Amino acid sequence: MKIIIDAMGGDNAPLEIVKGALQAHRDFGVEIVLTGREEEIQKAVQACGGTLPEGVTIRNCTETIEMCDDPAFACRRKKDASMTVGLQMLHDGEGDAFISAGSTGALLSGATLLVKRIRGIRRAAMSPLIPTAAGEAVLVDCGANVECTPEYLLQFAYIGNFYARHALKLEHPRVALLNIGTEESKGTPLHKEAYALLEQAGAEGHIRFIGNIEAKEALKGGADVIVTDGFSGNIMLKTIEGVGSFLKIKLKEIFFKSLLTKLAALLVKDGVTDIKTTLDPNERGATPLLGISKPVLKAHGSSNARAIRNAVKAAIHCVDSHLEQEIADHISLMQIKSTGKDDFK
Repeated sequence: MKIIIDAMGGDNAPLEIVKGALQAHRDFGVEIVLTGREEEIQKAVQACGGTLPEGVTIRNCTETIEMCDDPAFACRRKKDASMTVGLQMLHDGEGDAFISAGSTGALLSGATLLVKRIRGIRRAAMSPLIPTAAGEAVLVDCGANVECTPEYLLQFAYIGNFYARHALKLEHPRVALLNIGTEESKGTPLHKEAYALLEQAGAEGHIRFIGNIEAKEALKGGADVIVTDGFSGNIMLKTIEGVGSFLKIKLKEIFFKSLLTKLAALLVKDGVTDIKTTLDPNERGATPLLGISKPVLKAHGSSNARAIRNAVKAAIHCVDSHLEQEIADHISLMQIKSTGKDDFK
């Protein structure tokens, strides 16, 4: 298996990207291709204390997509950027998956342009695994699609369902629609129309739809797949990350308040560490862009070496799951038959 990694993407590139890639190669034994400026990558390799091991190669690129670049046109205008070249390599069969911690918008646009969506999928969706009191849940979408139609949400439910079956090892994941209340009548016209479609899919036995869910219940483990538009999903994801940082700060304040609390900290150290790990985005590594015809994964912009190492682990899982083929095989269930009119405004 060969994983392509954008070595120039993210706040900590290329050093942390290269370090994580080397760790992944050592831990998982997969081939790695690093795309980016070869001279800078080689310096990062030297900083890691050695030379490139067998199975890790570099594809030299002369350009880098910056955060200030227009996401819609970045890959079109910068043909020799590390992200563009990596995506093209994936399309051409020179690798099995692609990972980048660079611009989310550029990655989504580039993956759609170069790697292509699965035929019949309206929009690709970012689908991270988020922590819950019961374990984990798939959040789909978390930022790729700010404005959605009911058909998009229907497709998100299906692809999230397939992903949860593989990632969470669940035969019949519970699928819920994120809303401001549990009643069927809650929400905007978008939510009401999407609810009807999801309810029908559930009645036909294609998904296990359990209705609307509020964010607080979702975090308690009330659903395995949380379906939402990218705007609401991104707010929910960033809130979870913010709460994680907030808890770290407050716990530190509490446990370092006095000698007695310091002693208490020693007694609960393992439990606190577990909480920190659960809320740390670096532990999840990367989020797959579901709906793209080959595995493309977005790592956090501030990814460190551990995050990149875990991103490779996630990419390996995506490749082994053959999720894209499963989505393609069920595409007819995810499409609304046109009435010849604009069904949804």
